[in-house]
Amino acid sequence: MENLSPNGHRFRRISRQSFAGSLNLDPLLDENLEQWPHLSELVQCYRTDWVKDDNKYGHYESIGPISFQNQIFEGPDTDFETEMHLANARQNKIDDTDDDIPSTSGREFTDTASKSSSSKVLKHLGESPLPTYEPVFDWETERSTIFGQRIPETQLGQYSSGLKISVKVHSLSFQAGLVEPFYGTICLYNKERREKLSEDFIFSALPTEMQEASSSYEPRGIFYLDTPSASVCLLIQLEKPATEEGGVTPSVYSRKEPVHMTEREKQKLQVWSRIMPYRESFAWAIISLFDSNINSSPGGPTSPSGSVAPNVSVSSSQDLGSDPIAKLDGKIGYTSGNSVVVEVSNLNKVKEGYTEDSLQDPKRKIHKPVKGVLRLEIEKLQAGTVDFENASEGGSIDHEDQITDSRFAKCPSNGSEGPQNGHSRVNYFEGKELPRNGSTSLGNTDVNTDDFQAFDFRRTTRNEPFLQPFHCLYVYPITVSLSRKRNLFIRVELRKDDGDVRKQPLEAMHSREPGASLQKCAHTQVAVGARIACYHDEIKVSLPAIWTPQHHLLFTFFHIDLQTKLEAPKPVVIGYASLPLSTHAQLRSEISLPIMRELIPHYLQDGGKERLDYLEDGKNVFKLRLRLCSSLYPISERIRDFFLEYDRHTLRTSPPWGSELLEAINSLKNVDSTALLQFLQPILNMLLHLIGNGGETLQVAAFRAMVNILTRVQQESVDEAERNIFLVNYVDYSFDDFGGRQPPVYPGLSTVWGSLARSKAKGYRVGPVYDDVLSMAWFFLELIVKSMALEQTRLFYHNLPLGEDIPPMQLKDGVFRCILQLYDCLLTEVHERCKRGLSLAKRLNSSLAFFCYDLLSIIEPRQVFELVSLYMDKFSGVCQLVLHDCKLTFLQIICDHDLFVEMPGRDPSDRNYLSSVLIQELFLTWDHDDLSLRAKAARILVVLLCKHEFDARYQKPEDKLYIAQLYFPLVGQILDEMPVFYNLNSVEKREVLIVILQIIRNLDDASLVKAWQQSIARTRLFFKLLEESLVLFEHRKPADSMLMGASSRSPVADGPVSPKYSDRLSPAINHYLSEASRQEVRPQGTPENGYMWQRANSQLSSPSQPYSLREALAQAQSSRIGASTQALRESLHPILRQKLELWEENLSAAVSLQVLEITEKFSSTASSHSITTDYGKLDCITSIFTSFFSRYQPLAFWKAMFPVFTSVFQLHGATLMARENDRFLKQIAFHLLRLAVFRNHNIRKRAVVGLQILVRSSFSYFTQTARLRVMLTITLSELMSDVQVTQMKSDGTLEESGEARRLRNSLEEMADESKSGNLITECGLPENALGTIPDTLAEKKWSWSEVKVLANSIILALDASLEHALLASVMNTDRYAAAESFFKLAMAFAPVPDLHIMWLLHLCDAHQEMQSWAEAAQCAVGVAGVVMQALVSRNDGVWGNDHITALRKICPMVSNEITSEASAAEVEGYGASKLTVDSAVKYLQLANKLFSQAELYHFCANILELVIPVYKSRRAYGQLAKCHTMLTNIYESILEQESSPIPFTDATYYRVGFYGEKFGKLDKKEYVYREPRDVRLGDIMEKLSHIYESRMDGNHTLHIIPDSRQVKAEELQPGVCYLQITAVDPVMEDEDLGSRRERIISLSTGSVRARVFDRFLFDTPFTKNGKTQGGLEDQWKRRTVLQTEGSFPALVNRLVVTKSESLEFSPVENAIGMIETRTAALRNELEEPRSSDGDQLPRLQSLQRILQGSVAVQVNSGVLSVCTAFLSGEPATRLRSQELQQLIAALLEFMAVCKRAIRVHFRLIGEEDQDFHTQLVNGFQSLTAELSHYIPAILSEL
Repeated sequence: MENLSPNGHRFRRISRQSFAGSLNLDPLLDENLEQWPHLSELVQCYRTDWVKDDNKYGHYESIGPISFQNQIFEGPDTDFETEMHLANARQNKIDDTDDDIPSTSGREFTDTASKSSSSKVLKHLGESPLPTYEPVFDWETERSTIFGQRIPETQLGQYSSGLKISVKVHSLSFQAGLVEPFYGTICLYNKERREKLSEDFIFSALPTEMQEASSSYEPRGIFYLDTPSASVCLLIQLEKPATEEGGVTPSVYSRKEPVHMTEREKQKLQVWSRIMPYRESFAWAIISLFDSNINSSPGGPTSPSGSVAPNVSVSSSQDLGSDPIAKLDGKIGYTSGNSVVVEVSNLNKVKEGYTEDSLQDPKRKIHKPVKGVLRLEIEKLQAGTVDFENASEGGSIDHEDQITDSRFAKCPSNGSEGPQNGHSRVNYFEGKELPRNGSTSLGNTDVNTDDFQAFDFRRTTRNEPFLQPFHCLYVYPITVSLSRKRNLFIRVELRKDDGDVRKQPLEAMHSREPGASLQKCAHTQVAVGARIACYHDEIKVSLPAIWTPQHHLLFTFFHIDLQTKLEAPKPVVIGYASLPLSTHAQLRSEISLPIMRELIPHYLQDGGKERLDYLEDGKNVFKLRLRLCSSLYPISERIRDFFLEYDRHTLRTSPPWGSELLEAINSLKNVDSTALLQFLQPILNMLLHLIGNGGETLQVAAFRAMVNILTRVQQESVDEAERNIFLVNYVDYSFDDFGGRQPPVYPGLSTVWGSLARSKAKGYRVGPVYDDVLSMAWFFLELIVKSMALEQTRLFYHNLPLGEDIPPMQLKDGVFRCILQLYDCLLTEVHERCKRGLSLAKRLNSSLAFFCYDLLSIIEPRQVFELVSLYMDKFSGVCQLVLHDCKLTFLQIICDHDLFVEMPGRDPSDRNYLSSVLIQELFLTWDHDDLSLRAKAARILVVLLCKHEFDARYQKPEDKLYIAQLYFPLVGQILDEMPVFYNLNSVEKREVLIVILQIIRNLDDASLVKAWQQSIARTRLFFKLLEESLVLFEHRKPADSMLMGASSRSPVADGPVSPKYSDRLSPAINHYLSEASRQEVRPQGTPENGYMWQRANSQLSSPSQPYSLREALAQAQSSRIGASTQALRESLHPILRQKLELWEENLSAAVSLQVLEITEKFSSTASSHSITTDYGKLDCITSIFTSFFSRYQPLAFWKAMFPVFTSVFQLHGATLMARENDRFLKQIAFHLLRLAVFRNHNIRKRAVVGLQILVRSSFSYFTQTARLRVMLTITLSELMSDVQVTQMKSDGTLEESGEARRLRNSLEEMADESKSGNLITECGLPENALGTIPDTLAEKKWSWSEVKVLANSIILALDASLEHALLASVMNTDRYAAAESFFKLAMAFAPVPDLHIMWLLHLCDAHQEMQSWAEAAQCAVGVAGVVMQALVSRNDGVWGNDHITALRKICPMVSNEITSEASAAEVEGYGASKLTVDSAVKYLQLANKLFSQAELYHFCANILELVIPVYKSRRAYGQLAKCHTMLTNIYESILEQESSPIPFTDATYYRVGFYGEKFGKLDKKEYVYREPRDVRLGDIMEKLSHIYESRMDGNHTLHIIPDSRQVKAEELQPGVCYLQITAVDPVMEDEDLGSRRERIISLSTGSVRARVFDRFLFDTPFTKNGKTQGGLEDQWKRRTVLQTEGSFPALVNRLVVTKSESLEFSPVENAIGMIETRTAALRNELEEPRSSDGDQLPRLQSLQRILQGSVAVQVNSGVLSVCTAFLSGEPATRLRSQELQQLIAALLEFMAVCKRAIRVHFRLIGEEDQDFHTQLVNGFQSLTAELSHYIPAILSEL
């Protein structure tokens, strides 16, 4: 059950690192510690190994990060795909050897092929959605957000913080030469406070002849420092053998001339130093370690380990008085492994002894500086005994740090730069790599065993527990004031008693020689010739563990003669002084003592004082200071009392009731806090000891004292943490339950605490201690747990085979009951206090949760479940906000247990008790009113699933399946109560959905099918959830508004929101990104892999960043408060932004693929009818597919989609193609066409295949494609409103866009038989995908020709739409083109009646705006025709085929084609449902109205004829009456038109020819335009030139060809566009076009006839001799007849000319024709029958008009000119006789008719016209006379 460290033990022993060797306690006491239980407790406490529970803070091994690929989306940069392939190829070339190729996600590229082969068990379509939702899931971070989360504290290694500096003395050299030995000390010194911070490190510098060969290693001194500070420095003090009187003085080392010593001087010094053992002070120096500006250290970019790059600028300054002080700045700038060598040249020589206090006294004269140099090597080491947790990491220091900075080498020595303060010079040399010692086990790579670790004096004053034994006394003699000068030194000894003066002192003095054992005595320096002798020595004394009042220090004062007489000088005793330890040891102030002349036994006792003789009259002339450093001897008396009483109690030497012990325990609360903290661990151990096995009274007292101490420690916690670091350290490391030497503590502890809690529950007064217990509950609970765990381990330790897990421990009933009661009481407290809103309650709640969490690893889980169910009962249901929050936190903590997945149920048959409780509660929470709680519940679930998903232990498919089954009930619950889900906001919905998808992904098919078997509605809801997830996780590139399909059109909605970088990804991402942008990541991508980058490391900070992201963020925020997601994203560093998009697109892809996978499963299960769903419509499948297609999906999805699409259509084609699913089919068709427009070739290819699959299904189930054609036409029309089919060219005109081109290509590919096979295999479909059809339909039907027809009809519609769009710019100017484009659209969309009608009505409106009433009417007729045909084909209604034929006469466009497909067009929202009789009547009436506006009344009559049957069938007599009234009016209007003397014309017609490439499609075409009847030639010229001039650019001009001659295109100038406009006449159906007569329209309009024209003619005069005009005799005439496509009035204003024929008439035929025409006109007028006699007047007028033009004298020219032209002279001879006779006959007939007309005229006229008649008669006579010259026979004829 336990997943423990490899050997099956959960506890790890961590050995102590002892400080400066282990403490050597007085050997007498070492084996005798039993007498002093408190001492053995102390020693035990400092020496035993720490015991750490490795499982306490959870243990989680995550699998490696998942790699993400860039997804390819349709977008402007869709060619990204190729770019990626290239990048990958390039990448592999760069570095084939390197395993970790940086991918775009900073993770490794994985080859999908290799992956799929390895996982044969479950083949998924895509990656799991969860890792992309939580791409930076970090278990630690997630846990740290839990309220009351326990944070593991680093172990308090004694020097866990601060710096460690090592100093090594290389050499001492003088210009005078080093002849005698020099000795020195180095210590840390605070020059502002003038105090030593550490003990002395002693070194010596010997002349070469005195050095021993063996001792080549120079020890290092290691100093500890909390924080760098400008006032901390190294104090170096040198001493040398005392100077011989009259010998060589120390001034040789500082004299200017001569520099070197003479041989004699050298010899004298050498001899003297050999015989002189005593030393005097020589010189001192101070080296500042840190410059004053350390806080803004000029270090370069910090490397991750935090050590500063060596940026050492050396300055030396005259500082502190005028003492030269060497400085090292830049936070001792050496990366680990690089030391700095310092040359100290400012050694200050001293003249006499001094004390440290007077060292920097400004009054003291500075002596000449010593001409010498001391070389030191200073190094900053890894701080502290590296956190043992990470020994391995600490051991190998990051290699990055070992880069030797080049600046080091370049740093010139300061001496060479400009003027210096001459004597002070500090040189730096490049540091050498230190050899690494392999002692990594302690993580302390750089401490050698010989190193001297200087004791840090501040340890004794710090507020932290002592963790190691130390026990010594430092003695500092200061001054001795005597009345005469002496050469004085002092010997110091430690004596046990004063009984025997001759008895040897204890060996307790630390020697000044490194490595020597303890000495019996120690000496100070010699103060030469001083009345007041000053000392600065430090003497270190090891103290006995327990001292008696007899232990004392004895000082002996000696005088020494510094001359060599016959033998070496001997010291002489002057006096003694003694100091008892027990009275003075803990004093810090100065102590003054008198000096005794001699020693007598028992000199310490007061009685002996009288017998003593004192120097200087018994004055206190000897001053000294002591410094006690001990972790065994507490300075606080109360603690000493407690220890003493504890000893007496333990050894049973005190009376049994132990009241003194009670007092001592109670007085602990008054101990001052520093002392309490320093002895915290031993005191707690002793109190626990008492709680464990004292009597009840003692137990309670000890418990209360303990609570008091803990509360004080907690309150004085420096960092405000809820769990004080010292207490955590105690529980986690120090406490080991007495190493199993006595029974475990937990039963006693829980009993005491439990009884206290019960007293409170019963209502007794328990005092303030109770609240303290609650606030410190975490400590006691953790103690209880550790005590249990230790017991469990010890129980099974010996009798467990290696490698087996320790079984859970069964708690004894009594103890468990006690714990249960205690737990119950604490729960009640949480409940009560929560209601009062106290924060303590929430903390206590977390502690209780952790208690259960810990117990799960130790005791039988079912016992823990009792506690959990107790909790759940107390907090059942939906409770108050605070309580509910507590409950969630509780669950969050418990479910974070390492073995949560493997937990059993409460009954053996149950699955997992905790998970069922969790699911229940989370679901309840989503129904809670409080939004924050809902969010929290959703978050808990996601984090839990992430934890399982990334857990290295649960990677096997069966594990994943187990986990999925564990959580699957949640999905059931959601389906049962969907409103709960719908009430969540989108963020929480996403959280829930991602969990659902993750569960379903790993679930087995059987469980899924079970979920689908319950009810249709439930299955539907299941798919609703999936749809919801597609909606919520859709990824849209902000750049892309194009083609968003049916989804919302604005991808980026800006509204004030909370700062979120991404809505779709997990909320944790927003936190991660804000952290990362605070840290400012730096790209590590090398130039050649430009956009490949490593995982941005949030710990790195780079100062080389071009801008601060925080500033950018701030700007973004301020520019719009509540910055939108978009603005926030833009403020991100480009790398982060790229990362974010990568995650988002992968998330979207993963979700879509997951849903697709489930849909595929569903489809295949549904095909066997083993689930419950609506088989009639399969709405689950259709809705999901619609959702898929309407979202923005990546290429990966489309690749997986189409095989599934094919299989679904194969399985369920019949249902999906059925009428019920029209809507679905239409949407699918729409989206396939939409995809066929995409830029991405891969997606477009698949769309084509998708369309082919639809066609296949259509053939399979309907054997024809008519209905599909209707579908596609409809969807194309919808798509056209979305797709941009045109784009602006640079010159501002429009052209076809890429989209339209791509769509056309796709449609062509669809019908391309040759490419089809490849396409299908490329898209991963079986080769026979198009051929296969269900067996039920025996005949195969797939005809490529039909597919081509289908494709072409859609392309036609596309082209019409395109043309319409291209006209957008000229829509308002060129109304002709506009009408034409509407017409083309109407025709292209003819298969769909609705669309056909829609465009016809658009066209109708356009005509009405242009006042082209006839054309508008034709449109209305067209619409009515569509409706009528549909009705006739349905056989409902009043019309039959003959009616349609009648209609077709009015509007020939009403075709047959439509009928067959009108029925197929029954598509939802389209189709025959709108085609009713009423709508037909409505449009017929509209046509009637418009025709009457156009004055084409005969059409009106025909239309009303069609309306009347409807009213008849309905017996609508009122309407019938109206119709007949209208008919009456219509016929009257027709009569009126016909009787009008001026013949009625309804329109004028013009032929227009276009020549010139700028006209585009119109070039070289001729059109006939139908214009209103008042439009003259000039008007239309102006109109057309206005339209087309605007289209000309600088290179083209527009010309109008003035005549109607035939145009030869090759003769025209290039660059000029020509229009030729000619008036033409319509040709009647029965007209003889070959007749030479001139045409008079009114002659032929004999009867009511439909004015439908499709032929037109015009006559052009010409001459054969090339002149345009000639006389009548030369004038030829060409008659041109034009045939148009369709007849006028049409749906458009112009029709293209399809055929043009011409006839030519010779001049004489022209002449005859002219005369015949006039004759006919007159005859017509005479013979026309008039209806009544009253109708004379109009007739008279027209007669007068014609006669006047024929016979009036002034116009004789007409007939006369013919005669003169043809009948006179030479021309007459050219005429053929037949022609001549015809001409003469025509003239004669003309004259005869004129004569008859004049007679009639005479009959009709009244008085007023008599003159006119006379003129006519005269004219006629003179004409006759003129003609008779040419035709003599005329006279006889008339």
